[in-house]
Order: sequence, then C-alpha cells, then structure tokens
Amino acid sequence: MSHQAMLNPAHVRTALSWLAAAILAGAFAFVYLYNPSTVMSATSPTPANPASSAQKKGPPPANLETAIFATGCFWCSQAVLERIPGVWEATCGYTGGNVTNPSYQQVCTGKTGHAEATQVRFDPKVISYEELLDWFWHMHDPTTLNRQGYDEGTQYRSAIFYFNDAQRVAAEKSKTAAQKDFKDKIVTEITKATAFYVAEDYHQEYFNNNSSQGYCQAIISPKLAKLKLTLAPTSAGTAVKASPAATSAATPAAGTK
Repeated sequence: MSHQAMLNPAHVRTALSWLAAAILAGAFAFVYLYNPSTVMSATSPTPANPASSAQKKGPPPANLETAIFATGCFWCSQAVLERIPGVWEATCGYTGGNVTNPSYQQVCTGKTGHAEATQVRFDPKVISYEELLDWFWHMHDPTTLNRQGYDEGTQYRSAIFYFNDAQRVAAEKSKTAAQKDFKDKIVTEITKATAFYVAEDYHQEYFNNNSSQGYCQAIISPKLAKLKLTLAPTSAGTAVKASPAATSAATPAAGTK
C-alpha cells in the first residue's frame, strides 16, 4: 500500500475525539430528557406567544418584586428564568448558608450551607409570583434530595426562599398542588430568604455567552426547547403571561457542569 493511501494517525485521533464527544453529549441529553424517577402527568407553563428576542432595555418598572429559587445548577436556572415574560432580571448567586460572601470554590465543598440560587426581579403586572412557582416546579426535578442529574450536594438542593408571609403561603400551597404531578415526594425546602451573594462574573449569563459549550448544548438548550422558551432573553416590554400547555415528557434534571 502506498503512503498516500495510509490513514493519517492525527486525523484518526481527531475523528475518535469527536466521536467520543458526541457519545458523551448524547448521554447527557438522554439523562436530561428522560428522568425515570419523575413522571409529569399535568401541565407545564409556557408563554402564550413567542417571547421577543430583544434584550431588556430602558429603566426597570417601579413595582418590581423579588423572588429567589434554587433548582440545581444556576447556569440553567438563570437561562430559563430570564426568558420568562415578566421577569426583568435573573442573577446567579449563593444563599441559605453560614459563610459571608462565599466563593464558588467554597460553595462547591458543600460545607458553607449555601445553595446555588437565582434571584429574580419580576413585574407582578405581567407575571404573578404564583405563576413563577408554576415555572419553578416544571424547570427541574423537585423530588431528588440534594441532587439534579449528575450535580450532587446540598448546594444543588431544590429550594424556595420567601421574603414575606404572602410568598411563604403561596409557595406552600403551590408545593401541595404540584405534588399530584409527580410520582415521588417533592423534597423542596421552603425557607425564609437570608443574605443573597451575587456569584462571580463568569457565572452570570453563562448560557448566553457560551451557548456552543458542551454543557449548554446537551442540557440547557434542550430544556429551553422543552419549555418552549426562545434562545434569547425576553424583552422588558413583552407583556405575555405564562399559561399552561400539555406535556407528556418527564421533568428534566440538570446535568453536571
């Protein structure tokens, strides 16, 4: 055989690397799209109309309210929440712990008590707190204790941090109502909000800045598609309330970062 016809070892290694990456991405997508521990039998909230692809512009409304949710990896949570019409801002951070201004590395040890969380500023004239809670139950698996997919530890726990009695009552009522949609028991904690520490800059807008990255492609993009959310954050002026739409798929769980 002539040397022209021989396979180039470098090309073979490159091809095998791409094949391995494709297999890994497929495995993550499978875990994300099919979670046998959870069966959704009811509805998943989706926008009544496609959200605008425009970025938020102009001054924020004067009546914005705040909510904090923990649904596992905050890269994924932020990407979902900021695309919901009526949500003005979604910020990644840490809360519920016992260390002041912790770093990501400290939180990852699981020793600070913090959860990766997303702080949401929303316009109650566009979307209510109760409607945000509907999104919360459908954007992650609230039945796995201290775990979402391959992300495991107390920092990945499912939690709702309330700011007042009205939010607490709404969260408890919503949790009770949501239980019928899940085969396993919901383990979401409902806790009074304490200090929220904004995460490092590189965590903010992670999906928007790294949408071609493997985790984003295998986990976040499919979740946005499943929830019928656009790939760009909603416009500040998009006044569309979420409304339930039938779904037969299992609630997705996050993958590993």
